Amino acid sequence: VSTMNAKTSSGGEEEASGMRNEALGEAKRGQVIRVAYVIAALDLTFLFMQMGVMPNKAKSLGLDSVGFGYLQNIFGVLQLVGGYIFGRFADQFGARAALILSCASGSIFFLLMSLSTSIPLLFLSRLPGVFMHGIPGAQKVITDMTTPSQRAGALGKLGLCFGVGIIAGSAMGGVLSTKFGIYVPTYVGLAGSLINTLIAMVWIPSQTKPKSEHHMTEHSDLFSIREILRLMKFPGVMEVFIVKVFAGFPIGLFMIMFSIISMDFFGLEAVESGYLMSYFGVLQMVVQGLVVGKLASRCTEMTLLRLSVFVFAGVGLGMALMRTVWHYCVIAVPLVFAFSMLATITDSILTKAVPSSDTGAMLGICASVQPLTRTVGPTIGGVLYKQFGVSSFGYLQLMVNLGLFVYLLKSKIPLGEMKSQ
Repeated sequence: VSTMNAKTSSGGEEEASGMRNEALGEAKRGQVIRVAYVIAALDLTFLFMQMGVMPNKAKSLGLDSVGFGYLQNIFGVLQLVGGYIFGRFADQFGARAALILSCASGSIFFLLMSLSTSIPLLFLSRLPGVFMHGIPGAQKVITDMTTPSQRAGALGKLGLCFGVGIIAGSAMGGVLSTKFGIYVPTYVGLAGSLINTLIAMVWIPSQTKPKSEHHMTEHSDLFSIREILRLMKFPGVMEVFIVKVFAGFPIGLFMIMFSIISMDFFGLEAVESGYLMSYFGVLQMVVQGLVVGKLASRCTEMTLLRLSVFVFAGVGLGMALMRTVWHYCVIAVPLVFAFSMLATITDSILTKAVPSSDTGAMLGICASVQPLTRTVGPTIGGVLYKQFGVSSFGYLQLMVNLGLFVYLLKSKIPLGEMKSQ
């Protein structure tokens, strides 16, 4: 019965999406989605640009490693709290308003960064991070303007934006700070974020979902625990969300500790670590651009979810056995595949499982997973690394994902499985 209800709901979404297509036109819809990709790519480029110079800026102001950890944790907490609020804002006021809010917050963020001549001002510059959610904003546009059968492939292409952001942002941050000074990347980020805000205002339509759906959340609270619990009660949502949180958690801990691991375990210099990040960016672009979309068109989403968890388990075994950076470069291929596939498929499944009037809130909850890892990760990751070494991350990844894989095989998650067309 649950599966029938899910299929009926999917059919209703297909019909509503057809109405969207008639209203906006296929060409216009494609143009808006491409603009969303551009906004996301620019947003990530500016973000990675400042991430590369932030340690040096903090050090120049006299902030030690412990203080820098607090600075990172504050940003993670703000992103964690703001993810759901941003999603509800997008549901109530539209994806365009949400993207403008995100880009404008980014502009304030870079403005405060450029004025940060003391440690208190540096901490103050983190505050706009509560509404800096460019990727969820772009996801909201794509979710509103695609049919459920097109959604996984369209969301997957956002990984290309992530790859562009890592490569371009890291390179620009290094070049600009070295040649022109440590504050120049923040000036570029400020100008770019203002341009991004104008792009969202001009090219994104004021309403990307049907008005009949918009009024359903118009008078609801921006933050409500009751609303979150209501979304989790939809068939299959809690089960898939648990998989989303725990499958990549051990890898998330490893990535948080990677700056230390790259120096202590792999013996890499800062420049070599930058090359490794660029390698990850290229892998991300290839996997998201060429692999995820094609698999989504040929396999059911539940099959791909099981596949990503199984590959994650294999990645864990490889990480437990790796000894050199070359081993890690080989492991990175299935790692990026599993990470990209898991993120895309779970977002697609979860947005289909809730009413279209709640997709923004669901995307906001999904966007809170990484900030949650960044918030609790430094403490847990530090303990694992100091007490048990790098292999502990691999063994934890292996055990967690083997358990999740068995759970997915045995459980009957009540979601309608359909092939993308």
